[in-house]
Amino acid sequence: MPSWTTGLLRPELLALALLIAVLAGALRLLRPLLQRALRPTWALLNLAWCAQVLALLAATQDHVLLMGIFRDSAHVFTVWAGIQIGTLLVYRVLLPALRVQLPQIAQDLTLTALSLAWGLVWLRLAGVDPTQLFATSAIVTAVVAFAMQDTLGNVMGGVALQLDNSMRVGEWVQIDDLSGQVVDVRWRHTEIVTRNRETVVVPNSWLMKNRFKVLRKRPGEPLLWRRMLQFNIDHSALPGTVLRTLELAVSDASIAHVALQPPPSAVLMEVCAGYNHYTLRYWLTDPQFDDPTDSAVRVHALAALAREGIPLGLPQAERLVASKDEQSRNAHVQREQARRIRAIRSIALFANLPDAEQQTLAAHLVYAPFVAGSAITRQGAVAHWLYLILHGDAEVVVDSSTGRTTVATLHDGEFFGEMGLLTGEPRSATVRAVTDVECYRLDKEGFGLVLAARPALAEDIATLLAQRRAAFTARLQQSATAAPPVRSKDLLARMQAFFKLA
Repeated sequence: MPSWTTGLLRPELLALALLIAVLAGALRLLRPLLQRALRPTWALLNLAWCAQVLALLAATQDHVLLMGIFRDSAHVFTVWAGIQIGTLLVYRVLLPALRVQLPQIAQDLTLTALSLAWGLVWLRLAGVDPTQLFATSAIVTAVVAFAMQDTLGNVMGGVALQLDNSMRVGEWVQIDDLSGQVVDVRWRHTEIVTRNRETVVVPNSWLMKNRFKVLRKRPGEPLLWRRMLQFNIDHSALPGTVLRTLELAVSDASIAHVALQPPPSAVLMEVCAGYNHYTLRYWLTDPQFDDPTDSAVRVHALAALAREGIPLGLPQAERLVASKDEQSRNAHVQREQARRIRAIRSIALFANLPDAEQQTLAAHLVYAPFVAGSAITRQGAVAHWLYLILHGDAEVVVDSSTGRTTVATLHDGEFFGEMGLLTGEPRSATVRAVTDVECYRLDKEGFGLVLAARPALAEDIATLLAQRRAAFTARLQQSATAAPPVRSKDLLARMQAFFKLA
C-alpha cells in the first residue's frame, strides 16, 4: 500500500467508524423505536465515508489541498457521529436500565455541549485560536442574540424548569383551564397531553413568567388530589344530617380512584335564598380519572340524599315555577301507593295480611336507591329496617376469621334485613349492591302498628323467620363460623320483647 494511502486511511479513524456502525446497527435491530433517533448518526457516518472516498480520489490526482480538506472533514464527521451514538446509548439505553428518566432537553443539552467542545478542540488542532474567532464575531453574536431573544428565552426557560425541578416529565399540571400530563420538555416548549389525548404546546418562556399548578407526589405518600363537589340542598334539611349523609355516601361505598384516607368531608359553604350550598370534598388517587370519579361520587351522594328524603334546593323564583298543581300531585301519590302495595304483597311475610294492614305498611315504606358498590347494610350494625329490592342485584357476604364468604345473591322482588326489623339484633351479614339497586325500606314503627293490632301474627312470622334462618345457616356450613340454629319459639320471644307485646 502506498505511504500516502496509509497516512490517509488512519486505522483508529476506521476502527471508530466501524464501531459506530456496529453499535447503530445493533440498536436498530434491538430497539426499533430508536430508528428515528439514529438517523443523525447514519447521516454523519455516510458523510464521513463520502469524505474519505473523496480524499482518496483527491490523493490519486495529487490534489494535496483537497485531500487534506476531505480527510479532516471525515475526521470531524466520524467523531461527531461517535458523540451522537454515545449520547443515545447513555440517555436511551443505560439510564432507562438504571430506572433514571430524564427529559429530551437533557440529551439535547449534552449533545450540544459535547459537539461545541469537539468543535473547539478541532479548531485548536487545526491551528486556529478560538478566542480570536469569538472576539472578531462579538458584534455578529450580539445581533443574532437580539434577533433570537424569544428562542433563547424558551431555551433558557426549559433549562431552568429542569434545573429547579419545578415541572417534571410524568407529572400532572394545571394551567388556567388546561389540565394534563407533562410528556416532554424540549428546547422551545413543553408538551402536555390532556385527558382528551390532545397535545398542548406551551412555550417555556411563558411557563417561566406565569403561575401553574403541579400535582406532585410527596416522599413516602401516595399521589392525592382533593376534589370539591357542590350540592344545593333545601332549607328544610338539617345541616348536620346533610353533612353526615354526604360523607357516608363516599366512605361507605367502594368507588374506584377514591382514597380511603384522608376520609371525605362535607362543609356548609353558604346560605342562599331557597337553599343551602354544601361542598363535598374527597381525595382522588389518579388525576387521569377526575371527571369520571367526580361523576361516580355525585351519583352515590344523590342516591344517599334520596334515601334520607333530603330534597335538593331551588332558587326562590324557580321554586314557584316548578310547583305542581293539586291534580298532578294526587295522581303521583296514587301511582306511588299502588307501587308500594305491589311491593308489600310480593313479600311472603306480608302477602296474607288484610288490605288495611298492607295499606298501613305501604304508608311507612321509604324509597331507598343504592349505586353499584354501595354497602346497603353492614355486618354487626344495628338498624331496625327491612329492605325490599324492586330492581337490581345485591350480594350477601359474611366476614369471619377465615375470610369473607359470599352466601347469597339477591335479585328483584327479594327482601332482607327482617331479623333487624323484627328482633332488633345486629346485622348478621353485609349486603352490597352489585348493580344499581332500587329498594323500599320498612321501619320498626310501621310494622309495630300491624303487630299491635294483631299480636297473633307474630307466631306465624316467627315460623317463617326460622325457616329463612335455617336456609341462611345451611349456606354458611362451608364457613368456620356457621350461625347457630334458632327455633321459632325463640324468635317469637324476641319479637314479643322487641315490640313489647303481651
